[in-house]
Order: sequence, then structure tokens, then C-alpha cells
Amino acid sequence: MTTIRLTAAQAMVRWLAAQEAEPGVPFLAGCWAIFGHGNVAGLGEALAAAGDTLPTYRGHNEQGVAHAAIAYAKAARRRRAMAVTTSIGPGATNMVTAAALAHVNRLPVLLIPGDVFASRAPDPVLQQIEDFQDGTVSANDCFRPVSRYFDRIQRPEQLLTALPRAMAVMTDPAECGPVTLAFCQDTQAQAHDWPESFFTPRLWPQRRVQPDAGELAAVAEALRAATKPLIIAGGGVHYSDACDALTEFAETHQVPVAETQAGKSALPWDHPLNLGAIGVTGTSAANAVAAEADLILAIGTRMQDFTTGSWTLFRNPDRRFAMLNTAAYDAAKQGALPLVCDARAGLGALGTALDGWRAAPPDAGLKAAWLVEAEAATAAPEGNALPSDAQVIGGVQRATGPDTVLVCAAGGLPGELHKLWQASRPGGYHVEYGYSCMGYEIAGGLGAKMALPGREVVVMAGDGSYMMMNSELATSVMLGVKLILVVLDNRGFGCIDRLQRATGGESFNNLLDTARHRETSAIDVAAHAASMGAISEKVGSIAEFEAAMCRARAADRSYAIVIETDPGVSTEAGGHWWEVAVPEVSDRAEVKAARAAYETARREQRSGER
Repeated sequence: MTTIRLTAAQAMVRWLAAQEAEPGVPFLAGCWAIFGHGNVAGLGEALAAAGDTLPTYRGHNEQGVAHAAIAYAKAARRRRAMAVTTSIGPGATNMVTAAALAHVNRLPVLLIPGDVFASRAPDPVLQQIEDFQDGTVSANDCFRPVSRYFDRIQRPEQLLTALPRAMAVMTDPAECGPVTLAFCQDTQAQAHDWPESFFTPRLWPQRRVQPDAGELAAVAEALRAATKPLIIAGGGVHYSDACDALTEFAETHQVPVAETQAGKSALPWDHPLNLGAIGVTGTSAANAVAAEADLILAIGTRMQDFTTGSWTLFRNPDRRFAMLNTAAYDAAKQGALPLVCDARAGLGALGTALDGWRAAPPDAGLKAAWLVEAEAATAAPEGNALPSDAQVIGGVQRATGPDTVLVCAAGGLPGELHKLWQASRPGGYHVEYGYSCMGYEIAGGLGAKMALPGREVVVMAGDGSYMMMNSELATSVMLGVKLILVVLDNRGFGCIDRLQRATGGESFNNLLDTARHRETSAIDVAAHAASMGAISEKVGSIAEFEAAMCRARAADRSYAIVIETDPGVSTEAGGHWWEVAVPEVSDRAEVKAARAAYETARREQRSGER
């Protein structure tokens, strides 16, 4: 056996660079690195030597660069991913939130935090967590519950098994998610004689799980018996490249389609069978059909509470669920008929099994009526009143083209965008709403643009999310990765303020003006964005905003546009109830009224019923 002597860090980098998504296309597009004493000497030396075989990118915040890596994988439909390495201590734990985000959204990312000394000779080292009862614990154990695969590398030869296991998880359609390889800092620097064959390039083709014949027959039979079927398209439609298959299936069998946040853009917005968003942030058309549906075919979705209206949306007493999903865990939810398979393979097989069957087409008037409501919500306001979020969305829509990728994550914007944004192409809607993580937006836009350099990326964020994490705007300028950033400044957490008041509370500690501050807030977001190298301006109206969007599209680097919005307004059209627990006891009459309404709404829940 021919061997080559390398440090453990050098071997890791060489092996990772040899893993391919397609012949000649590396699975890992690069490694984000913020160096410290836990990784600079070992992995830092190895990454520097690797050069362009595994490009290293520098950011400003560990959570931010991990978000960028995750967004890259989402935009690449999980066919490619990125790695992130940090020092031990706070550098590592800064990534835990991002790991949770990737876990919830089933997105691949390789996290390589530095760890304490495997030898324990210098313990306790700077930033080391000491567990008084367990000498094996380090700060990196925080990653265990938010990783699909976790390993601690304490000897070089452990990489021989750990690295293939990591890739197997990141490329598995059902197990896909974050992998954490906590890498002890002394182990990184240790040499070992590695088999040269270990570094032979390996292809990781996309696995397409085929449907079980019995499950397929049961779901096909249920569809044939249905009179009011509905498809719910989730993110799995995108990850399996099944958008065309979904379109063909829906058209052939005349089954209407509603979209989750992750599934949005699976069908063009103007397709007659696309009823738009479903659930709490859904359109009136999709939710009306969902309420009467007797067979709900959910494809590639976790069926979380925003999709189901906390399980009050589906009101037909005879309704049944069929779950087409690569993960058996998801396919078995709510006593559904499971169809455990790849979305594209499953739709093709279902289409064959249903040859000759067609459902009654949905009432076209439902969608037409919704589009009238949506147009009214997004139209430019008259006069000098502060615009709503929906009106700014309308301005972005009118000022951009069909290949635009819209990125967002948290606050009130995802709800408005889910209902109102008109996505014309697959991948044109990139909203992280599984974890709804404030601060994902700018970093996510950076990752999306790196994955889709030929498409224009527009990031929409509130001032709260901007203040939460904005440093990767400077990274976008530094790397020459242009973003258009739209900041809607409602002077606080407007979405949660509205929820607070809707559940009977007084406006408290959400808007800057109702928080305990000595001084009135006067944050100049435009000036701050400009200080990081972006072109920036603040506008006062939707007309000014649309003109600024034209300048932003023509600019040669990242461009930020700030506009003040009304924190108290959201789109009343569409939507559905969402369960947020209201106090049983309160001195406030508003809370008592909200509790009564809450108890009434809960009576409509049908969770767990057939």
C-alpha cells in the first residue's frame, strides 16, 4: 500500500477537495474560515496550501458565514455545499444557531469547529468549557442536538471513517443536514501515513429513492377516490429537481397546487393551477381549497404549523393526507398514507398509476379574486403616508425581472412575501422560514449569489434583522458579490408588536419607542451600510424607491436602499389562524377577549385525526 505523510488537517482538506457532485465539479464550493487559536495553525496551514482546490473565504461573524454556507446549499438545491471552520469557544458556539437553522431546513453544511487538546496536557486552555462531572465535554457538545452527524476527531486516523460518514449524511436525501466534526487542535497538527487511495476523487450522485409498490398503489387509490384533491408543494420539490414533473402531473390530472415557504416558485405564479401560498401566510384561494380538500398530497414538506394553520386549516371531515417524502419520519405524520420516495420519481410513478384519471379543475374565480386583492395590497400608496411592507414588495416586484432571487427570513416580511411575491422561475424565492432566523438575510443573500452568480439577488430585511446581523454586507463588498439590499425601517420589531397587540397585550419592548431607553433612537441605517462599502441611500416614497431600484440594478457593487414603513400595517387579505398561547388569567380586558377567541379557534384543531 502506497502512503503519503500528511497532518490530519492537510488530509482532511485534501480529501474534501476530492469529493465531487458531478465529474469535475467539487461537492464543496469552498470553506468559510474565521481563524483563532483552535484552527489557525492546523486547518489554516492546510487551507492556505490548498489554494483554489478548496477556496477559503473570510467573513466577519461565524454565524453569518455559516448562514452564507447554508444559503449556498439551498440555492444549489443541495447538490453542492460549503464548509465552515472556526476557533474553539465563542467562535464555535457562534455557529450553533446556524446549525439549528440547517437542521430544521434539512440543508447540508460541514461545520469544523476547533476543539480542545485531545492530549489534555495544557488543560484548561483559553476558552475551554470545563464540565465538573464529565471530562470529555467541550463547548462543541452544544452541536450534538443540532447536527445530523456529530464526531470529535481526537486521532488523525479517525478521519478515515468520519469523513465518508459526513459526506454520506450531507448527500443523503432523507438524512441531509448539518454535520459537525469537532477537530481537536493538537490532532489537526499531528502527522499520519495515509493510504494514497483515500484521496482518489469520489463522485456522490444524487440518490433517487423509488416508491414502494404497495405505498404507491394505496396513494393512487386514494387519489382516484378523491373529488377535491390538493397538492402541497414543499422544498423537496426543488431539491429533487421535480418542478417540471410537478407541473406535468398537475396539468395532466388537473390537481391544484399550493406552496409552502420552501416550495414557493415550484410553479410559476401565473400558472392557472398554482393557487399560491398556503396556511397562516396563505392566499384566500389556496386556503379556501384546502378547507374543502378531501385528499391532501403533501410533497417534500414537514407540514409545520404555518402550513397547516396549526392543524385548523383542513376542515373537510372526510379529508385524508398522503405524504410523499424521502424521509419516513415526515411521511408518517398525522396518520398519513406514506409514500417514501424521491419527489420526481414519485410523481412520475403516480402519473403512470393514475393514467386516465382527472380531477375536477378548481374554481378559476378563486385565484382571480385573490390576484385582485394582491394587486390592491401592493399598489403604490397615495399621498405622503408611510408605506406598508406590501407596498414596498410591490415596488421591488415592479422594478425587477423574472430571474430575480428574493431573499428574506424573519419578521413580518416572510408572511407578506409568501402571499404577495410573484415568482416566475424555480429558485426565485429564497425565504428561510423553517427557523425564521433574524440575521440570516444578508448572509443568506451572499450565499445565494455565490451559488447563482448569473441571477440578480435582492435581499429584503427589516431594521431589526439588519441590526441583528449586518456584517456580511461588508463581506459582499470585499468579495465583489453584489447584492441589492432593501431595508424596511419600522423602528423596531413591528411584526412581534402586532402579534403582541393581537393577543391582547399592550405595545411593550418591541418598537424602539416603547422600549426602556434613555435616548430616542436615531439609527442611520443608510449611513451605516455605506460605512461598510456599499452604495447606499434613503428614500421617502415608493416612487423614489423604484427609481433607486433602477440605480441599484445598474450599480457595480452591493447597494442598500432604506425606506421607512408603517409598523402597524399588514395585509388583511388571505391568511389563517395560528396558535399562539394567550394567558388564561390577566387583568387586561383585551387579553381576556383574546383568550376567548383563542379557545374558540382551538376547537377547530384536527391534529392526529384521520
